[in-house]
Amino acid sequence: MAHIGFIGLGIMGAPMAGHLIAAGHTVYTHTHGATPAALIEAGARPCTSGAEVARQADIIITMVPDTPHVEDALFNPEGVAAGLVPGKIVVDMSSISPVATKNFARRIKALGCDYLDAPVSGGEVGARAASLTIMVGGSEAAFAKVRPLFELMGKNITRVGGNGDGQITKVANQIIVALTIEAVGEALLLAAKAGADPARVREALMGGFANSRILEVHGERMVKRTFDPGFRIELHQKDLNLALTTGRQLGVPLPNTATAQELFNACAAHGGAGWDHSALVRALEKMANFEIGQQAA
Repeated sequence: MAHIGFIGLGIMGAPMAGHLIAAGHTVYTHTHGATPAALIEAGARPCTSGAEVARQADIIITMVPDTPHVEDALFNPEGVAAGLVPGKIVVDMSSISPVATKNFARRIKALGCDYLDAPVSGGEVGARAASLTIMVGGSEAAFAKVRPLFELMGKNITRVGGNGDGQITKVANQIIVALTIEAVGEALLLAAKAGADPARVREALMGGFANSRILEVHGERMVKRTFDPGFRIELHQKDLNLALTTGRQLGVPLPNTATAQELFNACAAHGGAGWDHSALVRALEKMANFEIGQQAA
């Protein structure tokens, strides 16, 4: 059994760490606030700092909201880097900047340790079900050592390439997710305004080429008006900002990504930063002055 560090025990990090504990690994934890009582009861060993986690563990996982949070977790005076000795592996499972990731990897490798960027897709449901998609950048040797841990947290696990490649894959994933949510929202809103039952329209579409997990899961959210997260709009805004920034850096136009971001921005302006990202449809509904589920005139 391995000695593992886990930093960041939020809506996804807590169940991910729980799977590692349930498999019999010794898991040292540190998070903003306190380690959840349920994890402590299961066997988690709370630490006072990232440095203490790194001193105790051989593989240290970070799962925090954004690029500055990862930098702080790794490199603040009591961060992970302060507790590393050569031979350990740092695994960042957050969704952050691919450019910053390459810099973080260089700094960790300079300490004689290896680094994997391994962002995930699947949201809270996937984290709880241990069915996350995990996209990994880093060396084959480090990936081989950590893969048994990934298999406790996810199902579709792919080493894409070197450091930063996992993060750019996640950016691509978030573009596809946002644009598909927008497409499903437009389609169901149009159908509902035309007088069709959006629940039956969704059911019919799920039998054809337009079917997707987003139509299945988020289409149902739109119809039933269940917008508790899930995956918060403010986090998807962060991911699309990474996409748009990277696109500018590389000279790649992302016009529809920009449109989806503006729709998320509109939701946030109406107090919806904490809504599930399927609530992007509310911005479309505001413009149409009609809600899915409303009786058409």
